[in-house]
Formats: sequence, C-alpha cells, structure tokens
Amino acid sequence: MKVGVIRFPGSNCDRDVYHALELAGGEPEYVWWNQKDLSNLDAAVIPGGFSYGDYLRAGAIAAITPVIEGIKSLVKEEKPVLGICNGAQILAEVGLVPGVFTVNENPKFNCQWSELKVKTNRTPFTNIYSKDEVIKMPVAHAEGRYFSENLELLKENDQIVLQFEGENPNGSMEGITGVCDETGLVCAVMPHPERASELILGSDDGLKFFKGIVNY
Repeated sequence: MKVGVIRFPGSNCDRDVYHALELAGGEPEYVWWNQKDLSNLDAAVIPGGFSYGDYLRAGAIAAITPVIEGIKSLVKEEKPVLGICNGAQILAEVGLVPGVFTVNENPKFNCQWSELKVKTNRTPFTNIYSKDEVIKMPVAHAEGRYFSENLELLKENDQIVLQFEGENPNGSMEGITGVCDETGLVCAVMPHPERASELILGSDDGLKFFKGIVNY
C-alpha cells in the first residue's frame, strides 16, 4: 500500500505520519505541494502543521496548490484520503468534506490529550475500531472548532467520525472533531492519530487509523 504524505511549506507532522504508516505496514512516500500527478499512490495523508504559516486562514493557501488537483483525482478514483489537523482544515477548505474548522471558542492554541468517541467505523480509517469506542489522542490547534449548517444531514448520512467524549476543548458543534464525505473515503480529523501511535507516547490508539488505510 503506497501512501503519499503531502508536504507544504510549514508542515510539521509529516515525519510523524511517515513513521506511523511504516509501523502500520504501509509504504509511505513524501509528496510535495507542487506535484500534480499522484496516480502512483494508493492513498494519501495530509498531515498537520501550519501550511504557509496559516496566513489568511488555516488551509486557504494550501487549497490552491497543484497537489490539490492530484488529491481530487485520488478521490475520483475512490482511493482513501485522510486529513489531520491542518490537513483537515485543507480538506474542508476545498470542499472535500462538509463544514469548516474555524477559530477555537477560546481563541488560543490548545494542546492537550482528549478522549474521543468513534462515531462511525465505516471509513477505511476507523474500520478496525468498534462503533462508539472511546479512544485517547492529543489535539493541538488554534482553529479546530467544527461548524456545519447541515448537522442533521451529517447524522443521517453517518458522516460524523469523531466526537469529544466529556470535555469539548474548542467549542465544536456537538463536540464534533472528525467528519467524512458521503462515501467515507475522505476523512478529516482534528486530533493527531500519529501522536498516539506508540505506547511510549502515551497511547497507541491512533495507530489503527493507519492500519485501517493499509488493510483497505
């Protein structure tokens, strides 16, 4: 399973994602922002960081780079695409997942471990989890508050992937912190599964996200 790890100026979780994919048995490959042809890949992950310094708003500049055309081609080919933190913001910015990730209710950078509930396991990234399983992963963002005008539709279509269990650290609507498109093949999550991929880090609950890609 050859998985592209997308890199922008300002990405800072790319090596972590690469390592997690290796742990999961995948074959990661770095892909730069100016690569348009991603036809050699089986899947892609857009990692966290601060693409282009989060100027304008998080993900706005990354959304107009050539690699996005390659990502859209992967989606048309029904290949899995995962966006983590800044990657989630980018996927929302280009309309590949519904809703937006905007400034936290308390407008400061928030970094902490969080308990999360897996709301659907129909995606390639969550198919190893049990539905409603509670897992532990960290968040680290200033613009992670999720909002959608079509909340009931998301529920009907089973597009809510993760919700905060207990404390809602950023004020997201109904604690939502991960969503997918209607197919489930494009997934955007604010927590960092790569930072919870080994027990030495405090949790290995996130490794299943990457094992799910490889199994798919």
